[in-house]
Amino acid sequence: MFDPPPDVVDADLLAEVRRSWDTDVDGVTYAAVGFGAHHWKASVGGEPRLFVTYDLTSDRDASAVLEAAYDGAVALRDRGLEFVLAPLTSRAGRTLVEFARGALSCTPWQDGTSEQPLDLAWTRTVIARLHATEPPAGLPRWRPRVDPDFADTMTELADTAWGPGPYADRARADVTAHLADIARWTSRYHHLADVARGRAWVATHGEPHDANQIRTEHERFLVDWDTLRLAPAEVDLRVLVDAGSAAADVGADPEMLELFDHEWRLDEIAQYAPWFAAPHTGTRDDAIAFADLAHELTRPEPEW
Repeated sequence: MFDPPPDVVDADLLAEVRRSWDTDVDGVTYAAVGFGAHHWKASVGGEPRLFVTYDLTSDRDASAVLEAAYDGAVALRDRGLEFVLAPLTSRAGRTLVEFARGALSCTPWQDGTSEQPLDLAWTRTVIARLHATEPPAGLPRWRPRVDPDFADTMTELADTAWGPGPYADRARADVTAHLADIARWTSRYHHLADVARGRAWVATHGEPHDANQIRTEHERFLVDWDTLRLAPAEVDLRVLVDAGSAAADVGADPEMLELFDHEWRLDEIAQYAPWFAAPHTGTRDDAIAFADLAHELTRPEPEW
């Protein structure tokens, strides 16, 4: 996110990082990376030591699921999956600490970059290792991200005034124009979700694309383990197929690929439609969110 959350004061965040993780940390700097959560670089004497993440969590259940995912990442790393860049545990033995309207987590700082295009060989190898590892106890189970009545929810939202904000009218018009598509996508999504419950499930990263990979001088990591779930393997394999691998070559079931393609589309709509129905000012984050919403409403449906 380009813009820091308005309710977080750097001094308060620094105090919590020092209290819960590392008393040597003497400064935090907002890091405009990623999209969704907010991040800071925590430093000691100007040298980065921790990557701090602030997740807005809607309630205690959401926090519990997030912490269970982070705990699972720690367990996977401890089982020998060296590519897992897992959160650090706090002094209280937790991977998540309540803060402001959400929660904080910290991972070790790694000087590296994300590379494009996706390194298919490396990604396929680490995904296969992850899927072959016994899932940690307590790992959250995948569940549909939108309810069966999602189209009705969007219809009701579209019947209200949006904004104020520079994207409100356009976003509302775009959603209104695609309400029939949203209904069709949602129906198919939940049909496929029922099919998925009869398939084998494994530990999955959820979003192992290039933006969630870091390459340092000597190592490579998968990062952002908040989406770690026990789920059909295709939630990860879809990334390989999108990057050019044939579904048959990676052992992906076309129906499950379709399931998670619908999930990505519907989840983006579910996040961004309320964003523009609420007041907004036209920030860089608003511009990215509007482009993503328009893309998901209009992009072609893949043929698996």
